[in-house]
Amino acid sequence: MFPLYDTIPSRRKPYVMYAIILTNIIVFFYELSLSNHGLIEFFYKYGLLPARYTVPEVKEILGVSLMPWISHMFIHGGWAHILGNMWFLWIFGDNVEDALGHLKFLFFYIAGGLFAAAVNFAFMPFSKVPMVGASGAISAVMGAYFVLFPHSRIVSLVFFLFFFTFIEIPAFIYLFFWFIMQLFNGLVSTAIPASNVAWWAHAGGFIFGMLIGRWVRHRYYAYWVRKNYRYWW
Repeated sequence: MFPLYDTIPSRRKPYVMYAIILTNIIVFFYELSLSNHGLIEFFYKYGLLPARYTVPEVKEILGVSLMPWISHMFIHGGWAHILGNMWFLWIFGDNVEDALGHLKFLFFYIAGGLFAAAVNFAFMPFSKVPMVGASGAISAVMGAYFVLFPHSRIVSLVFFLFFFTFIEIPAFIYLFFWFIMQLFNGLVSTAIPASNVAWWAHAGGFIFGMLIGRWVRHRYYAYWVRKNYRYWW
């Protein structure tokens, strides 16, 4: 089941979302220019390595730096990684930026990525695998979308053996099951640490987005939605 687009149009251009996607693409093409050794060094220097802060010998080699808490959000491990992340941001980011406003969306995106990274750090504090990718911050965007646009539809491509079809899935249902899958995989990865995917970052980011989304919805958003998207209510 692959999401293609949502059914709610945004009312203004998501310039911050465009800038974030462009920044990720530029960094990724820089990664492609590096040698294998240079790429590994780049990941360990700018990716978020929990052992850098908790294991004395690693801390001594790499030193302590706060930059990876931000820089890891703009680094990706391959074509599938960046294309998947940017696609999900493209689907869900424009409406959330529309709801929050440009500057608030930027702060929300960075804060969501930081919160997601902190949650993953709490579950895997001694990991020696660098965490890279925008998925924690994008999960926060999806969590906010879950709260702010529950009546939207996610048009998805669904495969049945050798056939495929397109179906509209309510955003509430699509994102709820997506979140449950992140929790399930997080629990499995904690019990059997065989995956390099930061499942807890996904779950943590989503929860952060839900909390911010609820605050925005209660304080500012209900009137704005009814005024501009009344056909969804």
